Amino acid sequence: MIAQLLLTALLMLVLVYAWSAHRTVPIIGLLASGAALAGLYFVWVQEHATALAALVGIGRGSDLIVYIWVVISLLIMLNLHLKLRLQLDMITRLARAVAIDRARQRRREAVPPRKRRPVMLGRKAEAPPIESQAKK
Repeated sequence: MIAQLLLTALLMLVLVYAWSAHRTVPIIGLLASGAALAGLYFVWVQEHATALAALVGIGRGSDLIVYIWVVISLLIMLNLHLKLRLQLDMITRLARAVAIDRARQRRREAVPPRKRRPVMLGRKAEAPPIESQAKK
Protein backbone atom coordinates (compact mmCIF):
# COMPACT_ATOMS: atom_id res chain seq x y z
CA MET A 1 0.00 0.00 0.00
CA ILE A 2 2.89 2.38 0.73
CA ALA A 3 4.32 1.82 -2.75
CA GLN A 4 0.93 2.56 -4.32
CA LEU A 5 0.64 5.84 -2.42
CA LEU A 6 4.20 6.86 -3.28
CA LEU A 7 3.73 6.02 -6.98
CA THR A 8 0.40 7.87 -6.97
CA ALA A 9 2.06 11.00 -5.53
CA LEU A 10 4.83 10.86 -8.12
CA LEU A 11 2.41 10.30 -10.98
CA MET A 12 0.29 13.21 -9.75
CA LEU A 13 3.41 15.39 -9.94
CA VAL A 14 3.85 14.21 -13.53
CA LEU A 15 0.26 15.25 -14.23
CA VAL A 16 0.90 18.71 -12.78
CA TYR A 17 4.01 19.02 -14.97
CA ALA A 18 2.06 17.81 -18.01
CA TRP A 19 -0.60 20.43 -17.38
CA SER A 20 1.99 23.23 -17.23
CA ALA A 21 3.88 21.88 -20.27
CA HIS A 22 0.65 21.59 -22.24
CA ARG A 23 0.49 25.36 -22.66
CA THR A 24 3.94 25.62 -24.25
CA VAL A 25 4.38 22.23 -25.96
CA PRO A 26 0.96 20.57 -26.35
CA ILE A 27 2.25 17.20 -27.61
CA ILE A 28 4.53 16.75 -24.60
CA GLY A 29 1.72 17.65 -22.22
CA LEU A 30 -0.62 15.21 -23.94
CA LEU A 31 1.88 12.33 -23.94
CA ALA A 32 2.93 12.93 -20.34
CA SER A 33 -0.71 13.11 -19.23
CA GLY A 34 -1.51 9.87 -21.02
CA ALA A 35 1.49 8.09 -19.51
CA ALA A 36 0.68 9.36 -16.01
CA LEU A 37 -2.97 8.39 -16.25
CA ALA A 38 -2.07 4.92 -17.56
CA GLY A 39 0.47 4.61 -14.75
CA LEU A 40 -2.13 5.58 -12.16
CA TYR A 41 -4.56 3.04 -13.59
CA PHE A 42 -2.01 0.22 -13.53
CA VAL A 43 -0.81 1.15 -10.03
CA TRP A 44 -4.31 0.73 -8.65
CA VAL A 45 -5.57 -2.09 -10.95
CA GLN A 46 -2.53 -4.33 -11.14
CA GLU A 47 -4.45 -7.33 -12.48
CA HIS A 48 -5.11 -5.49 -15.73
CA ALA A 49 -1.37 -4.84 -16.17
CA THR A 50 -0.72 -8.54 -15.72
CA ALA A 51 -3.48 -9.44 -18.21
CA LEU A 52 -2.09 -6.99 -20.76
CA ALA A 53 1.42 -8.38 -20.25
CA ALA A 54 0.14 -11.94 -20.82
CA LEU A 55 -1.62 -10.74 -23.96
CA VAL A 56 1.64 -9.47 -25.49
CA GLY A 57 3.69 -12.44 -24.27
CA ILE A 58 5.39 -11.04 -21.17
CA GLY A 59 5.11 -12.89 -17.86
CA ARG A 60 4.21 -10.13 -15.39
CA GLY A 61 2.59 -6.72 -15.60
CA SER A 62 5.47 -5.08 -13.74
CA ASP A 63 7.91 -6.44 -16.35
CA LEU A 64 5.80 -4.94 -19.12
CA ILE A 65 5.79 -1.57 -17.40
CA VAL A 66 9.58 -1.67 -16.92
CA TYR A 67 10.12 -2.57 -20.60
CA ILE A 68 7.87 0.26 -21.73
CA TRP A 69 9.67 2.63 -19.37
CA VAL A 70 13.06 1.63 -20.81
CA VAL A 71 11.87 2.18 -24.38
CA ILE A 72 10.37 5.58 -23.54
CA SER A 73 13.56 6.59 -21.71
CA LEU A 74 15.70 5.63 -24.69
CA LEU A 75 13.47 7.61 -27.04
CA ILE A 76 13.71 10.65 -24.75
CA MET A 77 17.50 10.34 -24.60
CA LEU A 78 17.69 10.08 -28.40
CA ASN A 79 15.49 13.15 -28.75
CA LEU A 80 17.64 15.13 -26.31
CA HIS A 81 20.82 13.99 -28.06
CA LEU A 82 19.50 15.13 -31.45
CA LYS A 83 18.44 18.50 -30.05
CA LEU A 84 21.82 18.97 -28.38
CA ARG A 85 23.66 18.18 -31.63
CA LEU A 86 21.44 20.67 -33.50
CA GLN A 87 22.16 23.39 -30.93
CA LEU A 88 25.91 22.70 -31.02
CA ASP A 89 25.84 22.96 -34.82
CA MET A 90 23.97 26.25 -34.60
CA ILE A 91 26.46 27.60 -32.05
CA THR A 92 29.36 26.55 -34.29
CA ARG A 93 27.86 28.34 -37.30
CA LEU A 94 27.16 31.43 -35.19
CA ALA A 95 30.70 31.51 -33.77
CA ARG A 96 32.14 31.09 -37.28
CA ALA A 97 30.02 33.97 -38.62
CA VAL A 98 31.03 36.22 -35.70
CA ALA A 99 34.74 35.39 -36.20
CA ILE A 100 34.57 36.12 -39.93
CA ASP A 101 32.72 39.38 -39.30
CA ARG A 102 35.27 40.51 -36.70
CA ALA A 103 38.17 39.64 -39.01
CA ARG A 104 36.62 41.66 -41.85
CA GLN A 105 36.03 44.58 -39.50
CA ARG A 106 39.65 44.53 -38.26
CA ARG A 107 40.93 44.37 -41.82
CA ARG A 108 38.84 47.41 -42.77
CA GLU A 109 40.17 49.34 -39.76
CA ALA A 110 43.83 48.36 -40.28
CA VAL A 111 44.27 49.09 -43.99
CA PRO A 112 43.29 52.51 -45.32
CA PRO A 113 41.29 52.34 -48.51
CA ARG A 114 43.35 52.60 -51.70
CA LYS A 115 42.80 55.51 -54.01
CA ARG A 116 41.63 54.31 -57.34
CA ARG A 117 41.87 56.17 -60.56
CA PRO A 118 38.60 56.61 -62.37
CA VAL A 119 38.20 54.39 -65.39
CA MET A 120 37.05 56.02 -68.59
CA LEU A 121 34.88 53.72 -70.58
CA GLY A 122 35.59 53.66 -74.27
CA ARG A 123 38.91 55.53 -73.97
CA LYS A 124 42.42 54.35 -73.41
CA ALA A 125 44.15 55.51 -70.30
CA GLU A 126 46.36 58.47 -71.02
CA ALA A 127 50.01 58.36 -70.10
CA PRO A 128 51.15 60.90 -67.53
CA PRO A 129 52.94 63.95 -68.95
CA ILE A 130 56.62 63.56 -69.75
CA GLU A 131 57.59 66.18 -67.19
CA SER A 132 56.19 64.12 -64.29
CA GLN A 133 58.07 61.06 -65.57
CA ALA A 134 61.37 62.95 -65.64
CA LYS A 135 61.05 63.95 -62.01
CA LYS A 136 60.97 60.34 -60.93
